[in-house]
Amino acid sequence: MQHVTRFPFEVEELPHVLIPMRDGVQLSARIWRPKGAGPVPAILEYLPYRKRDTTAERDALTHPYMAGHGYACVRVDIRGTGDSEGLFDDEYSEQELADGVAVINWLAAQEWCSGSVGMVGISWGGFNGLQIAALQPEALKAVVSICSTVDRYADDIHFKGGVMLGENPAWAATVLGWFALPPDPEIMGEGWKDHWQKRLEETPFLAGRWAERQLRDGYWKHGSVCEDYSAIKAAVLTVGGWHDGYRNTMAHLVENLDAPVKGLIGPWNHKYPHFGMPGPQIDFLGEMLRWWDRWLKDIDNGADDLPDMRAWVMDGVPPQVSYEHRPGRWVALSDWKARPAPQMWHFNGAGLAKEAGAVEREAHTHLACGQGAGEYFPFGFGPGELPDDQRVDDALSLCFDSAPMAAGCDILGAPTLRMRLASDQPRAQVAVRLCDVAPDGSSALICHGFLNLRHRAGHEAAVDMPVGEMVDVEVVLDQCGYRVPAGHRLRVAVSTSYWPFVWPEPKPVTLSVTQGALALPVLPEGMGEGWVFDAPKAAPKRETLLLSEGHEAKRLVRDATDRSLTLEIGSDTGVEEDVTTGLRHQVIHQEEFAIREDDAASARARFEWERTMARGDWSVTVRGVVEMRGLAECFDVSASLQVDDGGEGFSKDWQQKVPRL
Repeated sequence: MQHVTRFPFEVEELPHVLIPMRDGVQLSARIWRPKGAGPVPAILEYLPYRKRDTTAERDALTHPYMAGHGYACVRVDIRGTGDSEGLFDDEYSEQELADGVAVINWLAAQEWCSGSVGMVGISWGGFNGLQIAALQPEALKAVVSICSTVDRYADDIHFKGGVMLGENPAWAATVLGWFALPPDPEIMGEGWKDHWQKRLEETPFLAGRWAERQLRDGYWKHGSVCEDYSAIKAAVLTVGGWHDGYRNTMAHLVENLDAPVKGLIGPWNHKYPHFGMPGPQIDFLGEMLRWWDRWLKDIDNGADDLPDMRAWVMDGVPPQVSYEHRPGRWVALSDWKARPAPQMWHFNGAGLAKEAGAVEREAHTHLACGQGAGEYFPFGFGPGELPDDQRVDDALSLCFDSAPMAAGCDILGAPTLRMRLASDQPRAQVAVRLCDVAPDGSSALICHGFLNLRHRAGHEAAVDMPVGEMVDVEVVLDQCGYRVPAGHRLRVAVSTSYWPFVWPEPKPVTLSVTQGALALPVLPEGMGEGWVFDAPKAAPKRETLLLSEGHEAKRLVRDATDRSLTLEIGSDTGVEEDVTTGLRHQVIHQEEFAIREDDAASARARFEWERTMARGDWSVTVRGVVEMRGLAECFDVSASLQVDDGGEGFSKDWQQKVPRL
């Protein structure tokens, strides 16, 4: 990456600007402004992730770069997090979104602002950028939303296809430990400890809240912009990566928004495209600058004439749990909706063919299936986050293979599988994987999809499967961009559990399958232009000192005595000091997923985050732990928060038994 040191404008930084809310709470903003530029548009990034420390590294790369090109970049901690006052209540709450609108109005009224505002963000900031755009604050003209979602229930970190994700309690543990850190006393000044103490006392039990909301009710519909795409009027650049958990959003927005919208999807994980992995990285800051110039400064630069979608179609390569670079090619589609109808592939005996045939096969529960899944969020928190060779999981699944492909095949879009099946239990789930099988037998995951079969008519109600009766179901798999090489085979793998990616049903299930049809979105040869991006650029890195090295570990342990499987993941960032602020940080993270292969109701998981924040002799350590057990009739959820501040400290515990719906 090229680090740029000279810009059209000199940049000044204001580390702590207070923005007043209507109820008297003040939110803390860090602002980068171009000197001598006059009134300029403002670009807002609005997050709970602590601008003073946690996001400081990526902020240093991005916001000064934009400010140096004539924008006021504003990074705000949401209420009750970082250096902002008030209390945090939940992700994307009514209060958070109302505060966001107030921040935009405040920015537009400043003498150094031209009155036009954009929002940029990845993950949380990508979510609330879309959600606040749907509230239509007058000054908000454009959004760049990275690694986000349009549906908080079916396509977020909580549920997928109506099945609870293994990461649901993991995310609650992350939030618990992260948001319990104190404001920086140097920034907030006198009274910082009182604000922090109140924040700790009012910490919400999100693990229980998210476990009990098992249906797509009003809680999840709030903030799901798919409820009314027409509410978004701002121009949207939607961005993501094939190796991220949020790979569906780009297509959803391009297909449904009436506002100006363009999609961009590369091979990246849950990171910005100028430093995301695997490569190739791109000049994403240049892409954003072009977007802002068009929609915030009204410069006719052709940004509105960009192709609907620019996508990296990944080459089929041997499966690995991590890649430095993912080979492939850029494809630019001027009209995303003009792609041809999908190709149809049918179950035919044990095969996958162009013609349908008789099928009488069964999928049985094997609780070891899913060990090659990889992680929902390849994020860089630990090693080997990507899906492994699928052969072990394939052997525990009901598989349908095609003949070797005579020619290469580009898949671009979301495959859909329709099946006719019967269940021997009223409660059942199905996991479907589309794999690329090489001549040597290795099996690479292309994409997957899930369905709680009690949600076959929709996620707002759970209706038992009629035992022994045939029903028709549809499973929509994730969006993908993948080239299956000539000589390789397609494989559809069907299983009744997929632990630890999703929580299993409490009893073993047999699914009898009699029909199946796969709608495969194939990009015809010659459709779509090539595209070339400039090499990545960024502002200089922040200056840090590494005081101790970190480490990462991941292992799967099988105990033959009790037939248990335990996946252990751990990481330690080491100790790093920010030279400018003097703050030292260390994060120690441990996860454990365990199950006995003969008992689905034995599934359990434990997540622990220990975060230390220090300066000089002052030090605070926060430890957040969440545990969940998937029992036969309920989810048993517990959490604990412990704080060591060298004084009295703080501790709080929660426990809740949540009935399975």
